Amino acid sequence: MSSMQFGIFSIGDLTTDPHTGRTPTEHEKIRNTIALAEKAEEVGLDVFATGEHHNPPFAAPANPAVLLAHLAARTERIILSTATTLITTNDPVRLAEDYAYAQHLAEGRLDLVMGRGNTGPVYPWFGQDIRDGIELAIENYSLLHRLWREEVVSFRGKHRTPLQGFTATPRPLDGVAPFVWHGSIRSPQIAEQAAYYGDGFFHNHIFWPPEHTQRMVELYRQRFEHYGHGRAEEAIVGLGGQVYIAPTKEQAMAEFRPYFDRAPVYGGGPSLKEFTAQTPLTVGTVEEVIERTLGFRDYVGDYQRQLFLIDHAGLPLEKVLEQVEILGTEVVPVLRKEFDAVRASGVPDAPTHAARVEAAGGPGAPRFGEPEADRWTGRRAEDDNQLGGV
Repeated sequence: MSSMQFGIFSIGDLTTDPHTGRTPTEHEKIRNTIALAEKAEEVGLDVFATGEHHNPPFAAPANPAVLLAHLAARTERIILSTATTLITTNDPVRLAEDYAYAQHLAEGRLDLVMGRGNTGPVYPWFGQDIRDGIELAIENYSLLHRLWREEVVSFRGKHRTPLQGFTATPRPLDGVAPFVWHGSIRSPQIAEQAAYYGDGFFHNHIFWPPEHTQRMVELYRQRFEHYGHGRAEEAIVGLGGQVYIAPTKEQAMAEFRPYFDRAPVYGGGPSLKEFTAQTPLTVGTVEEVIERTLGFRDYVGDYQRQLFLIDHAGLPLEKVLEQVEILGTEVVPVLRKEFDAVRASGVPDAPTHAARVEAAGGPGAPRFGEPEADRWTGRRAEDDNQLGGV
């Protein structure tokens, strides 16, 4: 694996094919997603990521750990990731346990992108208020971070019942938590959160012009250095992106335009020509995709992960798999070579479980202090005097 990771992510949308008028069933979309991940590994990509959705028109998993665990049994090498894990509406205790379990099943080939999500109605469905979104993201991740790193946790916050003497099980594989990227399109508070913990920052990089992405990544890098995790250039950055590839620019635009116009995330907005001019969406030849992607470095610096959205807007599975084939065999090999050739010295490689275990002292090295209480049963929150009961 090179110093950068390349892959694809899926948002699981159920969009009508503009040519056939047919909308895939949920079952078809789920099976297609599995085929997509397997194809990504087959053609040599490094990462497959899935979004989290709780509403139509999406058939993305409500609990991505279920899909990722299944994919772990069907793949051997590829890193499996969430494209969004809703840190705001999911219980951090459940997240700690589900993803540690999936990490074991994947033999470490698992990481997460934490995000607030972009669907307002999800908050009340899970008993939360969207006006608390930033506050929830901060509090919930604070607890999740501790649950993976402290064997016995006592916690009292605003948005959930207290914990006392609690141990999340199973413990992370090799005592090293899954790597976390904090994903955001527009929230500087999330870039700040990523920097505070020394985690990765993932900017989706689809809907906004390059100048916006540049400002968000620069903020993260500056604050990463401020918190003492290393030089700004050593911060861990990932980008999203979207491509459609054909032998000529004209053919690519003509083929993709009907799908673009139906896309649930931007259909009915700017024209395809306007959108490709104003955002990183690249519709064209292999050479154009390579040149455009290499240009991302001009405004974000050296970075560690590049993911592309391929399977949305009603594109049929056979066309999606064809796009992944081109990406893996014609685009990514050139990107690996070119990015590595210009990479500045001292820039860290993309995070992997094996490298992080080694950095933590190798397999078997102690990761936790002595337990402060019964590590298996814990105590009831209402019995704890320090937390003041409930």
